[in-house]
Amino acid sequence: MKNYEVKKFNIPELVGISAKNIEEHLKLYEGYVKNTNNILNEIENLANVPSFAENIYLITELQRRFSFEFDGMRNHEYFFANFEGGSKPISNGALKKAIIAEWGSFEKWLDLFKMIAKTRGPGWAILYHDTGANRLLNCWVDEQHLGHLIGLEPILCLDMWEHSYVADYQPSGKGKYIEDFFTNLNWEVVEGNLR
Repeated sequence: MKNYEVKKFNIPELVGISAKNIEEHLKLYEGYVKNTNNILNEIENLANVPSFAENIYLITELQRRFSFEFDGMRNHEYFFANFEGGSKPISNGALKKAIIAEWGSFEKWLDLFKMIAKTRGPGWAILYHDTGANRLLNCWVDEQHLGHLIGLEPILCLDMWEHSYVADYQPSGKGKYIEDFFTNLNWEVVEGNLR
């Protein structure tokens, strides 16, 4: 079976987010990749018997866990890619125009997105592109996987689990972490996600 591989990210020094925090955060990402592969391999092993129905409970429970691990892997790949190449401002290109068309102004969207990112509990604030309707949508995803919008392309993923900020900002520093995330953001990477 083909395994997923851990991606390497070239993340420069960031404002507010320490290199130690990124190092520890990358270890969590590597765990998602490992667990994704382990689950897929275990499902294949359990299904590779003459009567795999005897393993149906184990297979279905592993399948339930799979979405958590897989989405944890993919969400983090978008998140870490945001920082590669260093901070760069958004251009007046297709993404900014789409944001303005959807929300009326870039500033209004940004304020709304930051508010969504402050949702209580572990999860992700995500900006999606609905290619079918050719529009942008904001979303809160609980944990890694509950509430993902099917068929939409993630454009921007902001990790709001406490492990992403508490070491540098303390639990009360969520707002400052969000501000620093946008300070460090390479908008060229984000714009590249809008296909």
